[in-house]
Amino acid sequence: MPGREVAVAPLAPVTAALRHMFGTDALPGLAPGLLVTDEFGWSPATTLIDGTRLPEFLRAASVRWGGTPHACAALAWKSYSYWTALPVVLGWASARRVPLLDPADVLIHFEDHRQLLTMGLRRSTTVAVLPSDPLALSGLPEVRVVADEAELLAALRTSLLDAHLAPMVAAIQAEVRIGARTLLGSVASGIAHGVLRAADGLPGSSVDTIDTLLGALDLADLIELVPGPAGEPTVQRRTCCLAFTLPKPKICQGCCVRS
Repeated sequence: MPGREVAVAPLAPVTAALRHMFGTDALPGLAPGLLVTDEFGWSPATTLIDGTRLPEFLRAASVRWGGTPHACAALAWKSYSYWTALPVVLGWASARRVPLLDPADVLIHFEDHRQLLTMGLRRSTTVAVLPSDPLALSGLPEVRVVADEAELLAALRTSLLDAHLAPMVAAIQAEVRIGARTLLGSVASGIAHGVLRAADGLPGSSVDTIDTLLGALDLADLIELVPGPAGEPTVQRRTCCLAFTLPKPKICQGCCVRS
């Protein structure tokens, strides 16, 4: 029944977009279907922000990349912020259905040593929707109906940036010497790359989507979209993720230090 499908799959547009992007539901570093069904062994992302598990996260990054503490922290953040923001970005871009990633609802573990970190969402994670969304009539306790797109973007910003990523930036800065602009540049770059990679499965203009999201987050000045070899939009960063400083240096596409 269509109503039952709506009731049990509020994140269906997000998981469909992920499947379109990567061709599989088995994504390294993400819980299958995004939702964690058994929370044993998982910890909320609040344990990174409050410092309980942040040293463990940063040590894992140092082992993985072998660079300086601030470079490894920057790369750990680049990975974490990309995978954290991606469900939010895809939900908004695909269906104006936004999972609100309060750090208490994002779950993490370090048990899979092939990955820096694995994350998923609590089943009770709130999803913000517009009045026109079928979920608005579902009566589900985890659904929050907002008035319009402006309010939806405000809810996105409050949960993703103000309540989650910004406090984690401050927590990282308490451990290693690194600028907020460097870290937030990776957020902006990750959002833009995510939208561009998913573009053929999303409605509307990818450039407009990126502009709207980064504008709502006040991150628009940290990247620039420039024409690629075939005229397609590509991401040019205005800050560096520091990958070029690793023992095995890497120059990312769109790196601001590329010659």
